[in-house]
Amino acid sequence: MTTDPFDLSLLPAPGVIEDLKYDSILSRQRSKFMEVWEAVRAANPGALLPAYDVELLETDPAMIGNEAETYRETVLRARINDAVRANLLAFATGSDLDHLGAFYDQFRMAGEGDDRFASRVILAIQGRSTGGTEPRYRLVALSADTSVADVIVYTKGRSPLIHVAVYSTAPDGVASPALLAKVNAALQAPGVRMVNDTIVVASAVRKVVDIEADYWLLPEASADTATVAEDNLRTSWLAVRSLGRDLTAAWWTSKLMVSGMHKVAPISPLSDVVANPSEAISIGTVTLHNRGRAY
Repeated sequence: MTTDPFDLSLLPAPGVIEDLKYDSILSRQRSKFMEVWEAVRAANPGALLPAYDVELLETDPAMIGNEAETYRETVLRARINDAVRANLLAFATGSDLDHLGAFYDQFRMAGEGDDRFASRVILAIQGRSTGGTEPRYRLVALSADTSVADVIVYTKGRSPLIHVAVYSTAPDGVASPALLAKVNAALQAPGVRMVNDTIVVASAVRKVVDIEADYWLLPEASADTATVAEDNLRTSWLAVRSLGRDLTAAWWTSKLMVSGMHKVAPISPLSDVVANPSEAISIGTVTLHNRGRAY
């Protein structure tokens, strides 16, 4: 009963948003100025109007005027771009996002950041049914409390039970009994739960994985390269860790390949660590063995 969340970043760039280029606008302004000026000279042969060279001097009043007008137009077009972005869910932030959310009857919770709120708005769109769909149940669970970092809704085999695994913002990701009770109450509400659904709410399981690898440094690498590599690995995983996300060997090895690293050879785990829908993987100890320097 699981579906992948919709990723707005995968959408193509909106055609309505212009790629602004100051030099292109200035060039157009110059050409238009020259066209108009020559037309005026041709219409007034006796006025002794000077001819402008195509290479206008920076100190020329006409050049200064063209640059000022180009800057004004660029700023105006940039403001129009901003107005368009404010009306697109993929770009809206702050109060602009609040207004987009209100259109779908979703309102920001106290202390809720833009990314989390936007995710709830997407779930509200996906789960338009009054109840029963996975996006709808995920939305209700996430809306129960900002301490809910992630939720997955799934079934096991042919069992009719609907399992809801809650991953909290606590350092270990384990949801407290009070948080589980709050989420359960929200999901069991008459206006949320479908009559035939039996919902079981539980905390996500924290699965700790220890990592071990050999590494070789480049000749000019700093002595603290291994520490930088470990920090990069942990920080990168915290940014993407979620329920049901596998920890692949290729992924964690790549995060150790920071500047100064020549080679990283994994020792453990050698294969990908697969997470069940209700599991969230945490990185435990990271043991790195320095095997010298090489090209």
